[in-house]
Amino acid sequence: MKSQKGITLTSLTVYIIVMTIVIGTVSSISSYFYTDIKKSTNTLEPLVQYTKLNSFFTEEINKSNIKVLECKTNYIDNDQTKGIKNSYIVFDNGVQYTFLAENKGIYRNQVKIAYQIESCSFTQSMENSKTKITINVQAEKNNFNKTQSYTI
Repeated sequence: MKSQKGITLTSLTVYIIVMTIVIGTVSSISSYFYTDIKKSTNTLEPLVQYTKLNSFFTEEINKSNIKVLECKTNYIDNDQTKGIKNSYIVFDNGVQYTFLAENKGIYRNQVKIAYQIESCSFTQSMENSKTKITINVQAEKNNFNKTQSYTI
């Protein structure tokens, strides 16, 4: 008798069933993985935008002898209950930070540094003969709301 080499129909069917189970399991796991990555990205995005604004602004106010020339928040129809239309702060070195509600962004001069911002206000006050600047930022996603105060 000759030796019979090769794959039987039964073993081929078993291989196909096992490979189908393995591929189905891997695709299910990867589907959950990519869904979780997308959720975490949506959660982190407002924090990333706020961190960019904070880094630019901190660098600006840490410059020596910096002074605020103008700081103003404009409301829709001059009614504070209807929301912020735009807000800006101008420093004596020519740098201006502006929030525009129609673009949902914060600009440093003409460059957009923060995206998907629902509301941003800049306020200036005097405290112990020092200038205090407060920034309140609200992002569209996940009800992100952050207030930060800086002293010049």
